Order: sequence, then structure tokens, then C-alpha cells
Amino acid sequence: MPDFQRLLQDGRVRLFDGGMGTMLQARGLRSGQSPEEFGLAKPGVVEDIHREYIQAGASVVTTNTFGGTGLKLWADADVVGLNREMAAAARRAAGDTAFVVGSVGPTGHFVQPMGEMSFRELVSFFKAQIKGLAEGGADLIFVETQFDLAEARAAVIATREVCDLPVGVSMTFEQGSCLTGTNPLTFIDTMQNLGVDLLGTNCGAGPEQMLETVKAMLPRLSTPLVVQPNAGLPELDGDGNTVFRLNPENFAEQILPIVELGVKFIGGCCGTTPDHIRCAKAAINGKPWSLPKSPEAECLVVTSRSMSMPVSPFRRSKIIGERINPTGKKLLTEELQAGQFGEAIRLAQAQESAGAHILDVNVGAPMVEEQILLPELTKQLTSRVKVPLCLDSTNPDAIRAALDAYPGSALVNSISGEPGRMQALGPLCKHYGAPFIMLPLEGRKLPVTAAERLAVIEGLLREADDLGIPRRLILVDALVLTVSSKPEAAKACLEVIRHCRDEWGLATTCGLSNISFGLPARELLNSSFLVMGMASGLSSFIANPSSNRLMESIASSEVLLNRDPQAEGFVAGYADWKPGEGGSATGGSGNGGDKKPVTDLGQAVIKGAKDSIVAMLDAELDQGADPFVLVNEKLIPAITEVGEKYERKEYFLPQLLLSAETMQVAFERLKPLLEAASGATERTKIIMATVEGDIHDIGKNIVILMLRNNGFEVIDMGKDVTANKIVEAAEREGAAIIGLSALMTTTMIHMEDTVKLVREKGLNVKVMVGGAVVTEAYADSIGADGYSEDAVSCVKLAKSLLQ
Repeated sequence: MPDFQRLLQDGRVRLFDGGMGTMLQARGLRSGQSPEEFGLAKPGVVEDIHREYIQAGASVVTTNTFGGTGLKLWADADVVGLNREMAAAARRAAGDTAFVVGSVGPTGHFVQPMGEMSFRELVSFFKAQIKGLAEGGADLIFVETQFDLAEARAAVIATREVCDLPVGVSMTFEQGSCLTGTNPLTFIDTMQNLGVDLLGTNCGAGPEQMLETVKAMLPRLSTPLVVQPNAGLPELDGDGNTVFRLNPENFAEQILPIVELGVKFIGGCCGTTPDHIRCAKAAINGKPWSLPKSPEAECLVVTSRSMSMPVSPFRRSKIIGERINPTGKKLLTEELQAGQFGEAIRLAQAQESAGAHILDVNVGAPMVEEQILLPELTKQLTSRVKVPLCLDSTNPDAIRAALDAYPGSALVNSISGEPGRMQALGPLCKHYGAPFIMLPLEGRKLPVTAAERLAVIEGLLREADDLGIPRRLILVDALVLTVSSKPEAAKACLEVIRHCRDEWGLATTCGLSNISFGLPARELLNSSFLVMGMASGLSSFIANPSSNRLMESIASSEVLLNRDPQAEGFVAGYADWKPGEGGSATGGSGNGGDKKPVTDLGQAVIKGAKDSIVAMLDAELDQGADPFVLVNEKLIPAITEVGEKYERKEYFLPQLLLSAETMQVAFERLKPLLEAASGATERTKIIMATVEGDIHDIGKNIVILMLRNNGFEVIDMGKDVTANKIVEAAEREGAAIIGLSALMTTTMIHMEDTVKLVREKGLNVKVMVGGAVVTEAYADSIGADGYSEDAVSCVKLAKSLLQ
């Protein structure tokens, strides 16, 4: 049997299997029971299901381990043993006729700063599961149904630290992004930087809805794709059973446009059966496959959680903001030494608003422990800016810790020719999928001529090649020396840039301001050199984006280099231009960031200024402000605007959470004053719970945070709560509303138990429901009083239920 790597390149479209949950339910899986627990007790049943899929035409079967981490299994579960047994069951069924992929599903926990779990803790949980899958005979580790980029990274890195099996990752998207704001292309870019062997999307939609998601993955694709749609969205039949309406024949018909896009594997997710795979096999009928031709497949790309930033000599030049560096900055140095980040965050947001595409982050001040501060500042910045970060340190431990803390593909600054530095940092960057700046310096002698620099670069490239580091991760620093002491330095630098572009196809960068050191009118000299560099192929540069002259030079050069079609960006930014006044960040090469400074409480909530909102509140109170006015006229309208931004997809979950936490901090400060003035006015109580058998509570916890921010008193019952306990709590607390959450089709049926019990007892309590698998039609069918699709709509629903 050939290995999985050969299957990935064999020139034919292949079939994954279909859903496991619905098949297990038909064979006795009880509502709320763990599929892994059921499979461990009845491995023969699981084997039979695998065999059915193979007989239907699947080349690949997926282990029954979707919830196989220690975070989801029962308390004393043998994680390694369970995963080993389930992989072995699939291996026995597959024999030499099919491949086995080890399923690794989401844990239901967010990585810091969005959640409480550290990146390394999450990696540890994944490693135990993956160890069992590898021991049981899996051919590939398949990290599937992911909704957060940081968690997907953790699973990939865990795989690499446990075994040498290939790894695939599949993410779930709805309305153009995953739950935490990653779009399909940024997902592809980040995973390709990590060297993932198979990428794709599954769940959340049927084939027709997935078509646009797959198209969005193609512009820089160089990795085989797998697509696994649902058989439609879940519905309830007349007997209260969950059903998927898309029949096998229609499913097969609808996957054909996806296959035509160049997808390597087609399979099924929720609701699909061997019949769906059999019909898909007949429809595909041995179609040939080859990777879609993507002209930018090997482009260097730096990513954040929500944004890709391609850096290429054939694209617009990118500005790397230089301001977060304590050198010459007294306030920033003092704050870093005190472990504070207010000034660093302000500099980051100001540079993003001014048009920076990437932010260099350096905490190298005296008496600062970089391995502690760099990852902490990285966490803070990922919640507050959208643009990617460049981690700038000479301390390998600080770089490693910051890469753990970063959700995307950070740029690392830098790897020089210093003996041993490529060997120390190169594999680290490869392991984390982090592009890096390669600096042509070795020893104490500065390479002045272009030939000297190119010789150093060539040697470093050989070292990188020997370490298996892909060229797509390498950004060459052209090494700007000052022309006041080295008159030929600028010409040499330009020659290096041209050679990297024309001979090696490599992207370049430089520290722009070095060119003018010791000379007057430095900004004039810098901008002139920048124009020359852009014409020679300079891909990026480290500079201050607040320089009007610099931004004008960039915007006008992009027009002249034919990289601003119809001068659209230039016109938008400079239509009203006057000398010396600059333009807007949206013109030319900026990001269109919001330039409004955080000047009042409303802006503090909208921008998530959690660290400064208490001081702003105190200043308002010292001037005699009424706490009720602050809440009703500033805080509540601000969090409402945040909700509207979330609904418009201007904000995603990280921004929503940060604003909600900021609001919570403000409420805690004002709460004693409000209670003293009003005699602790009683607030409307809401009982919130995840229903019996369901151990997922991410969505519920976000809803709770938003409800509390809008003045409700929320009693959190936790997860896996029976209807009796939920209704008893509602009676005891005098709650006006019960909110129920479920993530699985096998557990959402327990929502009806609570609705019935409320009605039987004649309680004057409204019941609202929500969750990934829940629909408005389902809510209506069980007699719920309302349905919400996310935290923002849940707040609106709760308010309407009280009217």
C-alpha cells in the first residue's frame, strides 16, 4: 500500500468517508452519550461503519475520535489508550484497501488571551490524543472542524512534536469567516507556512454554500484540498428526530462544481451516509486531479488571526511599523520595565491607523526579561490590532515564547550569519510556520559592496536549504548602510534588491531610516531612497508610517509602478491633497484603520481599552458626572455599537470579547455607586445552561458576558445540565428567562425537555435557545419562545421577551 504522501499526489480525485455520528445513532448511540465511549465499548460496530464507507468507494476513513482529547472525555479516561483502540479499529477495517486518518476535533477551549488556557497546555492535551492515534496505525493526523486559528496551530505543532505522520487541517466557515474571524485565505496562508500536507473545510453548510469558501482558498494555494459538506442543515421530523434533507443523489450533483475547482478529496460531514459517498463516487467517476495553478503559491505571507499580508517584489510594498522599540523612548522603556503595556498599545494602534501593514515589536530595554514580556505584549496586541506582528529580539527563548502566544504567522526579526544562529532559529521558525528576516551579516565586518552582501545571503540560503526551510519563509534584509559614511551604500543596497527579485524571486526589506543618519532633511532623503527601492523591487521596509512625506511617496510610486489600478487608492487618499498636509491611510498603501483616538468612555468600550477605562471613569466622576448617566448615555450605547459592528462583520469574536470585558471592568467600578444611589435595584434574572449530555460552553459563556454587560443578572448553570435542575433553578431564583445552548444534534433534543417542564409547571418563564446546530425552525417546533444565532442577537431577544 503506498503511503499517504503518494496518495496526495496520485493524480485522481479521491473520496473521504461521511458522517460518523448519525451512523452510530442508528446503531444504538444514546442521546448525550459520548461517541468515543460508545465506540470503545463496541469497536465492532465502529469497524462495520468504516467497512461500509470503504465498500461505498471511500479511499480514506476517519477514526471515531473527534472528541478524543482529555478536555472532552470522561474524567478518568485513558486518552492514549482510547485513541489507540479507535485508530486500530479503523486500521482493521481499512486493511490494505484504504487509508486511516486520525480525527482531532476542537477542544471547546480558547487559547489566551481569549480564554484561560495557555498554548502549551493545549498542545499537551493534543499530544496525548495524537500519540494514541499514531500508535493505533493512523496514516495522517486530521485536525478537523476547527473554528479558531490558534487552536489549529496548536494541534499541528503537537503533531510535529509527537510523530512524523503527515497532518491535515480543516476549518469550518460561515459567512466568509470562522467563529474567531479568520477568513479562508488567511487560514490557507497560515497553514501553508506551517507546512501542512492537506487543507480544507468541513461542516457548517451543504455543498452549494461551500463553493464560495473553496474559491476564496485558491489564490495562493499550493496544498491539496479536502471538502466535506453536510447533507444540508439539521431539521426535526414529525417524530422529533434530527434529519438532514439533502439526499445522496442531490448531494452528489452539488459537489461537482467543487470538484471542478481542483479539490483533491471529497467527503461528507454531518448527516451524510455510505449512500452519499456511493453516489459521490459514481458522480466523480475517476476524475483526474491536479493542483490549481496559483501564480502566488510560493509568495511570502505574514498573517494575523484575521488578516493576510503578502510580501512580494511584484506587489505593493509593505510598511513595517518601527515605533514599538524602547530605544530613545523614555515612557515606553519605563512602562516595559514595570511590566505595563499602555504606551506600546497606543503606538501599535497609532501605526495601524497611519497605514502600517506589519508592526515590529521590540521589548529589549534594560532590566527587562524579554522571554516574559515579549509573549505578554504579543497577547495584548493580538486582541487590539488586526495587522500582523514582527517579533524582534535576539533572545531565542523570547522568540519561542512569543510564537506560542501568536495565533497566526508572525514575522521574526531576524536571522543573521552569526555562527549557529540559523541552526538555532531556522528550525524554530519552520516549526512554527514563521517567516523571518534574513540579515546578511557575519562577524564584525560590514559587507559594504553588493557582491559581499550577496555572498553572505547565498551562504545563508544554503544553510536554510540544508535545514529544509522553504524559501517562502525567507525575507531578505538588503542591509541599508548610511551614505554619510559609505557613499556607495545606497547603490549597493538597490543592487541587492534587484538581484533578490530577478535571480532568486525573494522578497526584500530594509531599515529605511539608516540611509540618512547624520544628514539634514532626513525625511526627504529617506523618501527619495524609498522610491528608488520600490522601483528596484523592494517588497517592504521598516519605517514610521506617520511620516506624511513617506506615505505620499509610497502612494504616488504605487500608481507609477502600475500597482494601484486606475489610481483608485491614490485618488481616495489624495483627492483633496495639499502640500504638507498628507492624505489618508486608505489611500496608497494603508489599511484604512480608524484614526479616532480613544478620547471618551464610548470609544474606550468600542476599542476595548480595558486597561485605561477605569482611569477615564474616575476622571469623569471627579468632575461630578452622574454614574447613571455614564452607564445609560455612554457605556450602553457603545456596547450596542460594538454589537452592530459584530453583526456587520466589521468586528469578530476577539474584538467583541475585548469590548465586552472592557464594559465589565467599567460596570464593576460603577456598581457600588449605582447600588448606593438606587438601593441595589433588582435586575432581571436569566438562567443559562448547556443542555444534558453536551459539554460545550464557549458560545454560552460569550452570551453570558454580553447579557451581563446589558444589565441582566445571569446565573450560569454550566454544561451538561438536566432539565429538572434548570427548571428548579429558575423557580428558586425567580428567573424571567431560561437560555439553553447545544452544539450537537444528539443533545439539542434535550432543549424540548426543559420547554415541556416549564409548561407543565405553569411557570411564567420564557425559554430562548441557540447553538451551532440549532435553527429557528427547530426552536419553533419545540415551542421555545425565541431563537438567537449569536451573542449579540441573544441580547436583543432577551430584551424583547420582557416586553
